[in-house]
Order: sequence, then C-alpha cells, then structure tokens
Amino acid sequence: MTMQTMTQRIGLFLFTLAVPALVSAQQTVTKGNAVTKTMTIQAIDSTSRALTVKFDDGEEDTFQVGPEIKRFNELKVGDKIKASYYESLVLQLRKPGDASAKAKDELVGTAGKAGAPPSGTIARQQLTTVTVQKVGTAPPSLTVLTADGRTVTRKVDNAKLLESVKPGDRIDITYTQAFLVDVQPVK
Repeated sequence: MTMQTMTQRIGLFLFTLAVPALVSAQQTVTKGNAVTKTMTIQAIDSTSRALTVKFDDGEEDTFQVGPEIKRFNELKVGDKIKASYYESLVLQLRKPGDASAKAKDELVGTAGKAGAPPSGTIARQQLTTVTVQKVGTAPPSLTVLTADGRTVTRKVDNAKLLESVKPGDRIDITYTQAFLVDVQPVK
C-alpha cells in the first residue's frame, strides 16, 4: 500500500468518526486529546531489548524497544519515564472555489541531546480532502467522494449539523499525533 493510499484510507476513517462534528455555525472544527503517563523502569533485558515498567497507578507492562531508540543502553532500573501522547482532528469545510490544502503524510522525529537524559519526540500529520456528493435528509447522511475515487456514505445523528453543508463542498481533514518521552535518571 502506498503512503498516499494509506493517508486516504486514514482520512476516510477519520471522516467517518468526525461527520457528527460538522456544525452549521462553524467552518472549522477542532477536537483534541492528550494523555500523560509516568512510569518507573522495573527491569531491563538488554538482549531482547525489553523494558518492564510500573505505572504510577501500580499496573505493570513490558515493552519491546526497537533499534531506532539509540540510547536504550543508557536506561537504568529505577529511572522514571514521562510519556505524553497527543492527537487532534481538524475539519475545515471548504465551499466551491475555496482552495483546499494539499494531501500530505509527514512523519518527523527528534532525539534528546547527548549528555542529557534520554528523550525524544515523534509526530505525524496527515491531511486528506473529501468532496461532498450528497447531503441526505431521511435519514440524515453525508455522501462524499474520496481522493482515490471511492464514494462513501455515512449516517449523521443530528440533521442540524449538516445545514451549511452542500454538494460540491469539500472537507479538509487534518489528523495530528505526537508522542513525547522524557527519562529522569534514578538518583
């Protein structure tokens, strides 16, 4: 599957989740969610690159750490790890003649500086556009054409949410995810 096809499929899935968020009083809708967890390293298996951690709520889990984590060997039992995950969804309703954003799927990552405790960030942003083909009234629904030519129809719980949406409108869907990790060495 190509990156463009994957972006289109993810965008279509997000469209399915987000249709109820379209509101007649707004042309842009933003939804976001952030979660932060703190954990303590309980065990490290350097051979298999497995990390066993205990979360602040007492739950334990073991994770395999891939080779892309270059400073794995610097981790020690007792180190605290703060991990944050953020995601957001932005829907932009575009009327005919309005320019749409260009489809994209970008992945970026950064690593902490040498000499500082291990840390890193990875973020991904995907953008796709769908074109409204039909706004149904009984039952309330929205039929769109995806960038790869598929026609998809989804039910909408509240017909009032579709009052400003018309055939020919486009909906830009931007989905952003970020994962941040910061290690505080045991003292």
